[in-house]
Amino acid sequence: MFDTPGETGSRKSSSCSDVVDGEFLELVQNELVRQRFTFRSDDPSFAGAMVMTWRLTPTAIGTQVDLTAENVPVGISPHDHEVGMASSLGNLAAYVE
Repeated sequence: MFDTPGETGSRKSSSCSDVVDGEFLELVQNELVRQRFTFRSDDPSFAGAMVMTWRLTPTAIGTQVDLTAENVPVGISPHDHEVGMASSLGNLAAYVE
């Protein structure tokens, strides 16, 4: 649940929630995670399946994580999407640190 709606004045599933079904498509230990997220929405601009790919690359000081998203529903603004991806990366960093 969200306290405020997104930039568009709504969320994917209702005015205050996003509901998704997620599944792993590919896992390569220490290298790659590919996931598909299917958004449940009556609004066609938010419905559909987005694929996210997390690539892990060892560096001299740790691990670089590159995150890409394909087929992002058109109803998700670039700003809201950037905020969501930054939150996911922040949660990952907090978990592994």
